Amino acid sequence: MVSEIIKLIPKEEVKYENPLDEIYVLRVNHLKTYYNTSRGAVKAVDDVTVWLKRGESLGIAGESGCGKTTLASSILNMVPPPGRIVGGEIWLDGIEISKLNESTLRRKIRWRKVSMVFQGAMNALNPVYRVGYQMAEPLVYHYDMDPEEAEEIVKKYLELVGLSPAVAERYPHELSGGMKQRVMIAMALILNPPLIIADEPTTALDVVVQAQIMNLLKRIKSETHKSFIFITHDLSILSEVSDNVLVMYGGKMVEWGTGDDIYLNPQHPYTQKLISAIPRVHVDVDRLEYIPGTPPDLINPPPGCRFHPRCPYATDKCKQEEPPIFRVGKKHFVACWLYEKDGERIEDLQKFLEEEKI
Repeated sequence: MVSEIIKLIPKEEVKYENPLDEIYVLRVNHLKTYYNTSRGAVKAVDDVTVWLKRGESLGIAGESGCGKTTLASSILNMVPPPGRIVGGEIWLDGIEISKLNESTLRRKIRWRKVSMVFQGAMNALNPVYRVGYQMAEPLVYHYDMDPEEAEEIVKKYLELVGLSPAVAERYPHELSGGMKQRVMIAMALILNPPLIIADEPTTALDVVVQAQIMNLLKRIKSETHKSFIFITHDLSILSEVSDNVLVMYGGKMVEWGTGDDIYLNPQHPYTQKLISAIPRVHVDVDRLEYIPGTPPDLINPPPGCRFHPRCPYATDKCKQEEPPIFRVGKKHFVACWLYEKDGERIEDLQKFLEEEKI
C-alpha cells in the first residue's frame, strides 16, 4: 500500500556529486549552534559529528537541555532566534544546507528533503481550517497540484496512518490527541522526503496511545525504508525503533553506537546512568536510580569533560582536558578518558567516517 501511495507523488531525479551521498542521507560535521544572550553564547550544540545511512534510523537521547531539539532544528536550518549555526556543515541528501537562504530552504529542502513531527505537534494544526486542507497545502505549494488531486492523496495518507478518510473533513478540535499526532505523521510523509525527524512524538499522550504511535512509526519505517531520527529523553522508547543511538550531554556527543551497543554495552558513565534509571516493572526496587547533580551551564560550561561534576569515575584529567572520541567497537564511539588505553583514539571523526564508511 505504501509503495502505491508514494507513486502518486512526483519523483525527483537526484544525481550525487559525492559518492558518500549515495550511502548517507545525512552527514553532520563539527556542527556548532549557539544562542546569543545578554550573558553570553549558549553552546547548545558544540562540535557534533554524526552520520545517518539511507534506510536507517537514529535515536538521539539525553536530558532536557542537552541539545537534542537544537540539533534537529539545525538539520532543518530552522533554529529559532537568537540561535544560529555558527560552524560546521550539514549535508542532507547531497545538499549542504547550512548556508542556504530561507527562500531556497522553503522551496527545495523542508518537506521535500526533510520533514519534522515537532514536539507538541498536536497543537501545530490551525484550528480554523479542516484537516484535509492543511494536509494538501504542501502538495499544492511544492508541486502546483490540483486541489482535488491533492485531496485524494491526502485521504490515502490518512488511511496509511490508520485514520478514516473522513477525518479530512474534520477540524482539529474534533480529533483526539492520538488522532492529531497521526495527522502530523501523515503530513510529514506526504511529500515523500528521504528523512523524517520525530521530536518527542509521544509527548502528552497516554501509555496506550504512545505504544500505538511508536508501532505506527516502526511500521512506516519498515514499509518505506525511509531514514528516521527519533528524539527523546526516554531511552526505553528508542530501544524499540532505533538502529543507532546518539547520546548527548551538555551540547556534546558523549556516545554513539548501534542500539545493541548502547543498551547492552553502554560505555560512557552518563549513558550507564541513563540506562540504569529506566524503570523496570518486573524488578522490585526500593527507589529508582537517578543522576545526582544538575546539567552544566552551557554559557560557562565546566572545563574538561562536561559530565565530570556528576561522574563517579572523574579524574583530574577529566576535570582539566576535554576528552576526544575513542572507538570502542566497530561502530561504537565514546568521548571519555576512561578508554584512553583500550580504545582507538579518533582525532577527527569526520575524516574517520569518510575513510571507513561504517
